[in-house]
Amino acid sequence: MERRELLRLLAGALPLLAPLARAASTDDWQALFEASTVPWKTGYATPPGDLPLTRATVRGRFPDAVTGTLLRIGPAGHDLGGERYHHWFDGDGMLHRFVIDGTDVRHQGRYVATPKRVAELRAGRRLFEAFGSILPGVEPPTSADSLNAANTSVLPLRDELLALWEGGSATRIDARTLDTLGPKTWRADLAGMPFSAHPKVDPDGTVWNFGLGSGQQHGLLALYEIAPEGRLRRAAVVPVADLPMVHDFAVTERHLVFLLPPLVYDGKRREAGASLLDAHVWRPELGMRALVVEKRDWDKRQMLALPAGFLFHVGNAWEEDTPRGTRIHLDYARTDNADPVFTTLREVMRARLVRNLRPQLSIATLNLGTGQATQQTLPLEAEFPRIDPRRVGLRHRHVVHATQVRPDLPGFGAVARTNVENGRSQRFSYGAQAIVEEHVFIPDGTRPGWVLGTAFDFGRQKTLLSCFAADHLAAGPVAQATLAYALPLGLHGAFVPG
Repeated sequence: MERRELLRLLAGALPLLAPLARAASTDDWQALFEASTVPWKTGYATPPGDLPLTRATVRGRFPDAVTGTLLRIGPAGHDLGGERYHHWFDGDGMLHRFVIDGTDVRHQGRYVATPKRVAELRAGRRLFEAFGSILPGVEPPTSADSLNAANTSVLPLRDELLALWEGGSATRIDARTLDTLGPKTWRADLAGMPFSAHPKVDPDGTVWNFGLGSGQQHGLLALYEIAPEGRLRRAAVVPVADLPMVHDFAVTERHLVFLLPPLVYDGKRREAGASLLDAHVWRPELGMRALVVEKRDWDKRQMLALPAGFLFHVGNAWEEDTPRGTRIHLDYARTDNADPVFTTLREVMRARLVRNLRPQLSIATLNLGTGQATQQTLPLEAEFPRIDPRRVGLRHRHVVHATQVRPDLPGFGAVARTNVENGRSQRFSYGAQAIVEEHVFIPDGTRPGWVLGTAFDFGRQKTLLSCFAADHLAAGPVAQATLAYALPLGLHGAFVPG
């Protein structure tokens, strides 16, 4: 696509970012949160500032393959000036660094100094809308980056570290100091263009990503191909009818795969004053659509149909050629609908719990030759699926994921490793007073590898960093670091060896 046409399409999506500014009114979310006595609310509290480099207490020894840095990020700045956001996804991002070397683990946490956060700290109050919150007296956004909280994931990219959000620019971070360096501009005409929080890195180092924009007549799906050294190779925008909320995607050797749940943007709701989240409408009659795009030629696209459902995260996808055409196998964490986005993830902001839907590990098969798609759902709760990074886009067997939904707690209580071919799974439960965060797989040559991740022990009000042998997960951690304090619950991360 010509750059001029790309800019024209993007400009058509921007007006719907700006409903009318709200008048000041009373808001009691902060008071309700402070009055609550539930012990897990610390996971949704706001650290007053950056967290200095601190040494953890370590039990056991972290394996040599885990020597390096675990980077994690998530919403942390939830309240300012006596007002509290109404959705977990809105908080200003805080980036965490765990430096691991045998029996030594050190932690540092720093807020990402986005233009939004800097301006609001200076003013002592919220100035702009957020994804799921429109607080009293805020101004309408002037661009997608007016809302950019840089709070969802990270991408280590050679000499750069990028903090990622859902709907705006990536933010450059100094990996040595965690200083914020400013927005990442891939090309002058792409400044401010959405760059999603779940890029995929092929085994050869090529990075693929997407971004979403919604206009009055069409939805816009931006596609990126980035060379291993961080140079942009290609970017284009393609129109997609009834473009929904898409958080994640998958790659195979030859294709990009997007599962499109029927949570669709409605511009009229946005114009009437709804938040970006509340401008989305559940339309199950659309079903779950699977959009498959050829990596080499983005004009070659195919749409397949699956039963209606919702997802945040994809594990992995791989393809095989058969006499009836190419088949793509893809696993993801599926719920029947999107209710938790509108209820559960809001209510935790006032320390209330709404019963969760139970996402289940599901495996879809897309036959590009026949145009038919089928789906199998395993009787296994699953979220935050991660695989061996060496197998991205290739055939894999094991997925590491959070599991064990508790009706009396937000989130999950255990980490699991599941064979998606036979359904066999092993898990480790952190106990009755812990909330599990995302765990990642760490390769170790030809050995089974390791599972590394964090959990919030709200009984002791501390955050744990644990390492498990991947093939003996149920045996418990081989090493565990305990911080003297609790971190805000976060979203995603990445491991950098060495």
